Amino acid sequence: MKLTHFSLFTGIGGIDLAAEWAGFETVGQCEYADFPTKVLEKHWPNIPRWRDVRDVTAKSVRERGIKNISLLSGGFPCQPHSVAGKREGSNDERDLWGEYARIISEITPKWVLGENVPGLLTTEDGRFFGGILNDLAEMGYNAGWCSYGAEWVDAPHKRERIFIVAHSNSFRSQGGQNSRSFYESREEREEQFERFYKALLFNSYSKSELQKDKEIKSIGEKRNKGQSNTGQYRREAPRTYWQVSEPPILGVDDGISNRVDRSIALGNAVVPQQVYPILKMIADIERGI
Repeated sequence: MKLTHFSLFTGIGGIDLAAEWAGFETVGQCEYADFPTKVLEKHWPNIPRWRDVRDVTAKSVRERGIKNISLLSGGFPCQPHSVAGKREGSNDERDLWGEYARIISEITPKWVLGENVPGLLTTEDGRFFGGILNDLAEMGYNAGWCSYGAEWVDAPHKRERIFIVAHSNSFRSQGGQNSRSFYESREEREEQFERFYKALLFNSYSKSELQKDKEIKSIGEKRNKGQSNTGQYRREAPRTYWQVSEPPILGVDDGISNRVDRSIALGNAVVPQQVYPILKMIADIERGI
């Protein structure tokens, strides 16, 4: 079974690399900044690429030969939510969640993965994050989220991040709604989703909860400091991926220069090992493992 992945706000491709480890084929990318784009062109030279997220539409995706998308991912801009900034949320011109939501509604992927800083949970007293969950539920997605750091996959730095995972609750592609196989498939997949969220200790939110709570004012409780929200579950990428022969931001003649740009890109990047367990479980569900 072919699993396809389209990334928005791609950066230097941290999620894309982890997706490949998990068995996905990246079929499209969107990145605005020049330096990360050069990195993507070097490592993914032959796939369609967009520079402006506003240009990613169902029409433009189809025109470039991309049909079915298993997973849409993206670390939408964190500046509106970072404690290092003013945290203006939806009032920040850099807020692009609306564009992300538009693309989800247009191309209807099976799965959606969002990544951001922990401050996302408390921006606008939790209402911004609540709005994200509401948007996903309105579009027909059940969502879960967790917060954990790269240190929990043995990275040499903390880098705590929020990961939002949403799956479509539409089973139209699995046969008519009156068929026995439809209901059996639906029940089976719902059980898989439940195991997925429990395995990674995700918080979850569905359309049924949306009906009860149109406005979320506070979001959960933070776990004890130092405790991973992923519990005991780990599917680690091979440890050799941590071995680096040279510090990557020093002078390496790989055709991509500029130390400052490298530092910024690495600072914004998603650690592949950190997101890999989530992507591997999604792949396993899609393959019925």
